[in-house]
Amino acid sequence: MKQVTVALLFGGRSAEHEISIISAQSVARHINPDHYRVVPIYITRNGRWYSEGIASSILELDIAALIRKSGTAAASLKLQEMVLSSGQQPFSFTFAGIDIAFPILHGSYGEDGRIQGFLDTVAIPYTGCGVTASALTMDKALSKLCVSEAGIAVAPGVTVLAGDWEKSPEQILSSIPESLIYPVFVKPAHLGSSVGISKVSVQGELPEALAHACNLDTKVLIEQAIHGKEIEVAVLGNNDPIASACGEIEPGSDFYDYDDKYIHNTAKLFIPARLPEELSRKVQADALTAYRALGCRGMARVDFFVDEKSGQVVFNEINTIPGFTDISMYPQLMEAAGIAFPELCDRLLQLALEPEQPAKT
Repeated sequence: MKQVTVALLFGGRSAEHEISIISAQSVARHINPDHYRVVPIYITRNGRWYSEGIASSILELDIAALIRKSGTAAASLKLQEMVLSSGQQPFSFTFAGIDIAFPILHGSYGEDGRIQGFLDTVAIPYTGCGVTASALTMDKALSKLCVSEAGIAVAPGVTVLAGDWEKSPEQILSSIPESLIYPVFVKPAHLGSSVGISKVSVQGELPEALAHACNLDTKVLIEQAIHGKEIEVAVLGNNDPIASACGEIEPGSDFYDYDDKYIHNTAKLFIPARLPEELSRKVQADALTAYRALGCRGMARVDFFVDEKSGQVVFNEINTIPGFTDISMYPQLMEAAGIAFPELCDRLLQLALEPEQPAKT
């Protein structure tokens, strides 16, 4: 069998740069070397592309340990030093010999449709969602509109444009509905891994949280906190996607933030989730509905809040390039569904090669 050459794209310009590297390291370890030849391509924070040499070295760096020991700033500095000291020239955009791309670029410039559009332009098939679904799901406000239209409950809230906040913060604060019950979460619309999210318990804390979020993004959501368990479902497939069992996250802090996910690792994961069977089936069905409503293909992780007393299931967000680290929920949920990491990588690559077809009704 002829080896398929896979360009593994990682790093990137988002705040999740280091997490992308850790995810790519996991993928590189689990792709079957008998079937696939991996060409690592590292994208720096300033958008320069490097292949093989320095990219391979970064894949071998224990960046997770470095982040835990010294923080993300030190990890970022180490990566810059490695690139500079390598003396290597940036990657040439010929893509000669590349059969397929495997983007593991979390957040902006990777999960939002930009890299997907570029790969479409150079006619390289790739894993995961296409341009439209990637752009829609990256915008939390638009995602809520789409899934709400599909009949799935969403948290009450409002959307604020950073430009409006900068011009007239008093007017924005006065326009927030009195019906919104505190606590609320203030979150950038286009950032992942809980970057920039603040929990606001009283109205007086809102201006600082909004200023922080608006400094990070052009659009910000203010959402009423939903009381319930944090439940995630992994979805895999194109026209006939499958949903994993529900996974439950018990945060180690006030909410499941960046530090809790990747640095302190204090959150507890439960697979399957501690939910009644009937309620778990509803969450799985809603995950598939959201996946189809947003036009996803390949993979996504769909997140909900679930109140098992009332039976309320509320959509939180969807991630089209979920974490692939050793502690990430997506590969663990697939493993629990009987799809081990090597098989998961293989399935994603095979799904990427399937031609797009009209969705079945």
